[in-house]
Amino acid sequence: MLLQGKKLLITGVLTPQSLAFGIAEHALAQGAEIILTGFGRAKSLTERSAKRLKPGTEVLELDVTNPEHFPALTQTLREKWGRVDGVLHAIAYAPEDALGGNFLNTPWESVQTAFRISAFSVKELAMACAPLMPPGSAIVALDFDNRQAWPIYDWMGVCKAAMEATVRYLARDLGPKGIRVNALAAGPLATIAAKGIPGFKALAQYWGKQAPLGWSDKDSHDHVARTACAMLSDWMPSTTGEMVHVDGGYHSVGAPPVDTVEGAEGVLATPTPKEG
Repeated sequence: MLLQGKKLLITGVLTPQSLAFGIAEHALAQGAEIILTGFGRAKSLTERSAKRLKPGTEVLELDVTNPEHFPALTQTLREKWGRVDGVLHAIAYAPEDALGGNFLNTPWESVQTAFRISAFSVKELAMACAPLMPPGSAIVALDFDNRQAWPIYDWMGVCKAAMEATVRYLARDLGPKGIRVNALAAGPLATIAAKGIPGFKALAQYWGKQAPLGWSDKDSHDHVARTACAMLSDWMPSTTGEMVHVDGGYHSVGAPPVDTVEGAEGVLATPTPKEG
């Protein structure tokens, strides 16, 4: 049991198609105890998914744009568990005008929203949980590798790049406390949010042809979940500040220009803009 006795806080579960749902499912199977977070009207969806994971799984209110929610989260976790062994950050969002080829015209207000939710919240969540995390604990942030500019990913790509840098700085500052911080860069996977992304289907189809190990929704959700559980376990004790790819190897071989992908209107490579 890879996570036997571990207490994990998991954000980003919305529906059973969420990457975070699969990670939570595997974590439970590996012996972990979990608490989920949700907020607003979408919290009811998280609560419904929580029942499918395990009856009685608690869902705490966490809106990462509300500074008051973080100390409340710390206090609740202290009272319920006393410690937190692992945290999954699976939260990202960008307003519509920050995506889709509108990079040069996106207003600061939209960029600010995207940055706060998708990048700065990693630091805020880490700081809320770090006081409760013993040496050997781990924080994992779901990512999409943004060391290059993707067509129509625009300001979400900038925010993901900022998140990757945030992971490195958190690893630097939390390492002396024995807390590991890493990013998990997944390939494109179909979720409810991904269905409306222009060019997403073409990207996902081509990804499977280009990746050395292949890539498909049938298996890759499971591969991402298993890797996340390994990263949250004690079996990667000296890995921190890293971006671990679970993309079939796509990142290692590069890709042709987007206009060579038949049927693609553009490439927006994100697991889901609202779930992680």
